[in-house]
Amino acid sequence: MSDTTGQGSQEPAGEPSAEERWARRRAAWRAAERTLWRPCFTSTVGERLARLTAAAPHVYDLDQPTDMYGDRIVETLEERVAGLLGTEAAAFFPTGTMAQQVALRCWAGRTGSTTVATHPLSHPEVHERDALSTLGGLRTVHPTKAPRMPSAAEVRDLDEPFGTLMVELPLREAGFLLPSWEELVAVTDAARERDAVVHFDGARLWECATHLGRPLDGIAGLADSVYVSFYKSLDGLGGAALAGPRTLVDEAKAWRHRYGGQVLQQFPTALSALIGLEQELPRLPEYVAHARVVAAALREGFAAAGVPWARVHPEEPHTHQFQVWLPYDAELLTDTGTLHAEGTGTSLFPQSWAAGGPGLAFTEVTVGAPGLEWTARDVREAVAGFVALLPDRTG
Repeated sequence: MSDTTGQGSQEPAGEPSAEERWARRRAAWRAAERTLWRPCFTSTVGERLARLTAAAPHVYDLDQPTDMYGDRIVETLEERVAGLLGTEAAAFFPTGTMAQQVALRCWAGRTGSTTVATHPLSHPEVHERDALSTLGGLRTVHPTKAPRMPSAAEVRDLDEPFGTLMVELPLREAGFLLPSWEELVAVTDAARERDAVVHFDGARLWECATHLGRPLDGIAGLADSVYVSFYKSLDGLGGAALAGPRTLVDEAKAWRHRYGGQVLQQFPTALSALIGLEQELPRLPEYVAHARVVAAALREGFAAAGVPWARVHPEEPHTHQFQVWLPYDAELLTDTGTLHAEGTGTSLFPQSWAAGGPGLAFTEVTVGAPGLEWTARDVREAVAGFVALLPDRTG
């Protein structure tokens, strides 16, 4: 089209891409002076390396030779995990997805049943692209579809047999929910009444002790095997472990090799896991306790700001993570979190929001070491600043 104005014509600016929005959000998060949590994935490579090398001498003798195919430092980590969980042995895996697939495959061979009872919101059902069935030939059945832990009665009355009950602790997609200790004992007892074994998806098991009122080895002792993650709560570079009887762990290591998990060297990841066990694990009860303070202040802040419908779920968090629900569009809330951080230097809701129904959205809140500096008043003031950027819905 010719230019009839004598000036160069310009196309209207388009909407920013998802990558551009994420880059802006990440920049705002990194620049914020105050946030409840600083996850590792917002750091630079240099920052991660600096933290790793600074802390490494405190957890391992760096003059030792590096690992090869799972020995030395990897074995040290495996022994540490087995000791913490009170199991005979543990096996390091590069990913939790691989660890759980291998665990459930091993149990299927031992029980003679390829059926796994689990929740439809569990990680393998939601986030692993049908790996259990596609790679392992396993099928799943669901004691309940309600967004909560299954009850003992639901496990006991499931209308078809299963060889393994997999329990996710906590159930993330339902709001990081945990059962009571009595409920968890009853569920595991019900599974064994069905001649099934029990496997805990304990990616976030580390922070469950406060709510359940038991030490880690007491919780793990209810199950026949347990998977734990090293990065979700412990700030590691990645990696996972499968813990249980030595015969199961030995078999799992054979399957780890078949699945491509026999990696030449994994000392950076193993080092970061040992650092997390040393530095972050002891602080998790403090994070859980303060998450309850933050959650209460969020409820008070939204009520004071006049938001017509706002929910913190669960009202008293079971771990140091929980959900916040608001009656706005998910993209609007995500962009508002960025604007709030840019304008105030306070990042209250840095993560993206997801649609949870017509006119509703939710996000996950994590309280880590930076969040311990926030008072309830700080939270309420941050809520007021965030809500001030949203459209008025009080009328």
